[in-house]
Order: sequence, then C-alpha cells, then structure tokens
Amino acid sequence: MTVSTNGKPESRPAGTALLTLAGLAAAFGAASCCGLPLLLGSLGIGTAWLSGLALLAAPDRLPLLAIGTTGLVGGGLFLWRQSRTATCSPGSLCARPAYRVTMVGGLVLGVLLLYLGFAYA
Repeated sequence: MTVSTNGKPESRPAGTALLTLAGLAAAFGAASCCGLPLLLGSLGIGTAWLSGLALLAAPDRLPLLAIGTTGLVGGGLFLWRQSRTATCSPGSLCARPAYRVTMVGGLVLGVLLLYLGFAYA
C-alpha cells in the first residue's frame, strides 16, 4: 500500500485478487480428486474431464490445501483491510462494487472447494 496525499493508505487491489485466485486454484486442485466429482455428479454434470487433473493433484492434496487456505485467508484479510482502512480513489478498481462482489464470491467458492477437498478425500 502507498500513502495518498491525505495521509491515509491507498488501496492496491491486485494483491487481493492474486491471493484469491491462487487460493481458488489450489482449492480447485485439492477438490478435483474426490469432492468436486461427487458434487458435480450429484447435480447431473459429467466429471470425466476432471480425471486428468485429479491424477496430477491427488498426490499433492495436502500442499494444495495449505496453499488454498493461505491464499483465501490472505485474500480475505486484504479485502477486509481495504474496506476498513484504505481509501480508494474514485474510478479505481477497488472503488467499484463489482470488484468487491467478485472477490467475496471467489472467496466463498474457494472455501466451498476447500471444504470439499478436505472432507471427501
């Protein structure tokens, strides 16, 4: 974060987005072996396309869970910190409501995938 002219920290939304995306990707990899096919199969969606990813991700499930947890917690903390202390300049990415909704949606989806990867493996 940088300091703006009024002395308050200026927000940089790229860190929040990168941590959320990294956590989401790791959680998807961890859930791809067991939990995600179970969920998608129960919804009537075919899961054969996950077999290749599941073969690659299954041996590294614990590191993927750790990376996913770290990324999602970090992204959530950055998003919370942006809403509490940072000021966004008008027209910046973090000032848009769609940015906040997208980040919260990504965090919720990541937590769901982390749960599936942990509970059904």
